[in-house]
Amino acid sequence: MIPYGKQFIDKSDKKEVLKVLSESFLTTGPRTKELENLIKKKTNSKFAITCNSGTSSLHLAFMSIGIKENDNIVMPAVNFIASYNICKNLKANIFLADVDPIQGVMTPQTFNECIKKFKIKKIKAIVTMYLGGKPRYIEEFYKIKKINKCYLIEDACHAFGAKYKVGNNFYFAGSCKHSDIATFSFHPVKSFTTGEGGAITTNNKYLAKKISELRSHCIIRNKNEEHWKYDVNDHGYNFRLSNINCALGVSQIKKIETFIKKRTEIANFYIKHLSKFSKYITCDKSNNFLFNSAWHLFIISINFKKLNSNKDKFLNFLKKKNIFCQFHYIPIYKFSITKNLYKTLKNSEIYYKNAVSIPIFYSLTGNEQKKIVKIIEQFLTINSNQTKKK
Repeated sequence: MIPYGKQFIDKSDKKEVLKVLSESFLTTGPRTKELENLIKKKTNSKFAITCNSGTSSLHLAFMSIGIKENDNIVMPAVNFIASYNICKNLKANIFLADVDPIQGVMTPQTFNECIKKFKIKKIKAIVTMYLGGKPRYIEEFYKIKKINKCYLIEDACHAFGAKYKVGNNFYFAGSCKHSDIATFSFHPVKSFTTGEGGAITTNNKYLAKKISELRSHCIIRNKNEEHWKYDVNDHGYNFRLSNINCALGVSQIKKIETFIKKRTEIANFYIKHLSKFSKYITCDKSNNFLFNSAWHLFIISINFKKLNSNKDKFLNFLKKKNIFCQFHYIPIYKFSITKNLYKTLKNSEIYYKNAVSIPIFYSLTGNEQKKIVKIIEQFLTINSNQTKKK
């Protein structure tokens, strides 16, 4: 079986996890601070706070900026449900912007169309999302943030290790040079893993302090008081990441450049070998002068209409050959909890019908890559011949 993504764990990772089991701390401890320092170094941000999932990182980000009832939040219609769920639970007004039909991300144009359509006058926060690992349109959204005097949150859960260019300089996703907060996920299929886990980066001292407090029940201790005395200054959560998870993360993050280099090589292989099917397939673009992707996902857009077929048939065809692809993501407005609240968005529908994530992960072999391309070619050949006959 070839999955669309999976972790790579080596002996050094296992050694670090076993080592921490003999140390004093299993919950938050020295490895937590070590991982946070490495995240700061890798992103070039001032503050990094770990937490127990990518969803928790988003939750902490939204709470730290004080989202409350009836605040206006704009986010892409194509996204994992986490951002929507959290903002809904905070009773914010959520506006879904359409996406680019191939890239699947909210663009400055679709954002402005959303603002105009719903006549939104005051925005609390804009949530961008780097689908597949590509930090797109950062400079443009930073300008929009300043014009609207609102917060800009980068959902960078797919993009740890990715870079983007502004002017003559490259910045890491999560540097927060052009945003207020960035969130990350360290789920097993991401750039590197802590098992489950996430992190928030920011350059804002107040937000970093607030996030750290919210992560641990908002318990405040005075250094001059005894350790059993503390206060609680707000309603917080237990979103802490264990020392065990952080030990794995410390080992994994040191290999991040190696992981991304291999993912980039796989992406380039796909781009090269699938380009001959450009009549039916549009590939996820390679790195360019504006960004370097983390390649969490490799997304292709297939013109199923030309093939007189559909995505389900394609996914099932590959599944029978033991290739398990995936789709990222179902537009938020299509779920039971949202279908009566939003109208269908044209570009999001095109993306939904045509986009597929094919396997990309560190241990994917050359032979497996060739097999995937070969099976895709078989599907195209069978269906294009059937279309010609009709």
